Amino acid sequence: MNIVGLVEKVQDKNLRRIGEKVLKGERLSPEDAIYLFYSSELAYIGALSEYINRKKNGMFAYFIVNRQINPTNVCIYQCSFCAFGVTKSDPRAYEMSLEDILKKVGETYAQGGREVHIVGGIPHHWKAEDYVRLVREVKRAFPEITVKAWTAIEIHHMSKISGRSYEDILKELKDAGVEVLPGGGAEIFSERVRSIIAPYKANAQEYLEVHRTAHKLGIPTNATMLYGHVETYEERVEHMLKLRELQDETGGFQVFIPLAYWPEGTKLGGKRTSSVDDLKTIAISRLFLDNFEHIKAYWVTLGEKVAQIALNFGADDIDGTIEEEKIVHSAGTKSAYGHSRERLIKLIKDAQKIPVERDTFYRPVSIHS
Repeated sequence: MNIVGLVEKVQDKNLRRIGEKVLKGERLSPEDAIYLFYSSELAYIGALSEYINRKKNGMFAYFIVNRQINPTNVCIYQCSFCAFGVTKSDPRAYEMSLEDILKKVGETYAQGGREVHIVGGIPHHWKAEDYVRLVREVKRAFPEITVKAWTAIEIHHMSKISGRSYEDILKELKDAGVEVLPGGGAEIFSERVRSIIAPYKANAQEYLEVHRTAHKLGIPTNATMLYGHVETYEERVEHMLKLRELQDETGGFQVFIPLAYWPEGTKLGGKRTSSVDDLKTIAISRLFLDNFEHIKAYWVTLGEKVAQIALNFGADDIDGTIEEEKIVHSAGTKSAYGHSRERLIKLIKDAQKIPVERDTFYRPVSIHS
């Protein structure tokens, strides 16, 4: 990749200036990132992002054998962008028993699964101890599996209904077996946007404070951004800036996950993002979030083909086998509910990358060269 020649030849002086900053290892400003979002030079942006990705991760692309568990779709918040959460009286409502959850985790563990990702609706009848008990029982039954459980939204809710601090809640969850927090619930940090799509749940400051507290307690976390609904490019960059600032402070984020909005079945409606927007968002996040080691191309929201291309646009991870994702599927994604280890290896190899099976903490388990 002759990235130096590419930067020298680009005609747009602002793109050349940004490219020169990338080559020198200088941090991009929010204005730089906004300019890239408005630019039509997708191939150039992708080349810059892949240059950075290969400096960080070489030709490796990561995946994990895991399972997502969504214990219930009953949720008090009824956010307009979400097609998953329903009221308890809705005929689509469900709540899994502990026995069913343990059975599903056991199936994944028997196949070499290393992680269970637990996240779902927030039912009005659950108490804080119910969230803790579920984690404790999973970890008791499968002590070798890593539990990635409860978003900042759920932890904020536990704090609110129990009158306890984030620190107390997180300490109890850690003692029960939580080893990492998923990044869901971030949506877009803009107050304008949250007032439209999620006016009742934890705000940006509360989301960030939960993650800050987790990092101080030695619990690593992931971070997300839901894009493609009513936000502006400027609000996307503002969102990423807040994450970059917290990462400067704590260093506790493992990976950034841009999540493409799916509108089917939501009150908010709208249209699906374009593949160009998906790739541009992946690439710019890789360039702007210079203190994040990993950028995920989440195949569930992107689809297999765009996720493959994204592995050459700055992303180095496509998530995992997942088995039974329900949240995005309720909003219309046509992706499979889950994939086998072999399928993920093939997807990565077909993208001309080297598949690396990892654990939750991005430690390599096996390399499939």
